[in-house]
Amino acid sequence: MELLLTIAEHLAAQLLMITFFPVIFESYKRRHSYEHVDAPVIYEDLNSLKQIPCPHINDPAEKYISLIIPAFNEERRLPAALDETMNYLQRRAAKDRSFTYEVVIVDDGSQDATKSVAFGFVKKYTVDNVRVILLGRNHGKGEAIRKGMLHSRGELLLMVDADGATKVNDLEKLEYQRKWYRYFLKKSFDPVVFLVAGPEIRDTQCGFKMFTRAAARKLFANIRLKGWCFDLEVVFLCKHFNIPVLEISVDWSEMPGSKVNLLSIPQAMWEVAIMVFGYGTGMWEIRSEYS
Repeated sequence: MELLLTIAEHLAAQLLMITFFPVIFESYKRRHSYEHVDAPVIYEDLNSLKQIPCPHINDPAEKYISLIIPAFNEERRLPAALDETMNYLQRRAAKDRSFTYEVVIVDDGSQDATKSVAFGFVKKYTVDNVRVILLGRNHGKGEAIRKGMLHSRGELLLMVDADGATKVNDLEKLEYQRKWYRYFLKKSFDPVVFLVAGPEIRDTQCGFKMFTRAAARKLFANIRLKGWCFDLEVVFLCKHFNIPVLEISVDWSEMPGSKVNLLSIPQAMWEVAIMVFGYGTGMWEIRSEYS
């Protein structure tokens, strides 16, 4: 009997190691936030298509607001969203000269005509107002947002989804009409959100978040999650740095062509496990500034 228990315990230990080894290995790979993604930032000049240096989060702000739009295979949804966004920004700028802006489109390795669509808006509105950053290959929404934040010029930095699900000028109320798996994902995440963010934050996954330049400098110097779960890591880091978080209701609409599907569930749990292990063990060092 004792022998059988010893064998069972040994097998259980091996199974546990096999289960957690990928999490440990991936957490170790991402231990340095500044080198866990090997894609350099590529910012192309519209006329020559030559790579030119990007602005840096450590530079002084040159604009009042930067809108960061992550885009992966968004040739169909991006034009309408950008048209509405640019019309709004131009109207604001016409009424208030202090309202200066830029839109930073981060092409996350798209395989369709997203890049061409983005550069079309650069040509229409000038490179001072619309810039395109190319990641070269697909890394995930979190990495696209991270790159855009770290290379923007605004005093305020606003992340906006490419599908136009949330309108730029819509800051009053939020109406959820999500597909069942989006609802399931949110409800599955509720206990995790409660533990990480506390009871004051109800929804971490809204793709409409604004940061001050100082806050973004600290937060996005540390982000390791590359997928859409990076929002949870942002909230965790806000609590670490004692950065106040205010949740404001906005209108949200289900848009066709969403990248969120059933496969997002295990992918989300994988990233959460990596984050919990990385921060929980102290393997992921939290830096106060980006360098």
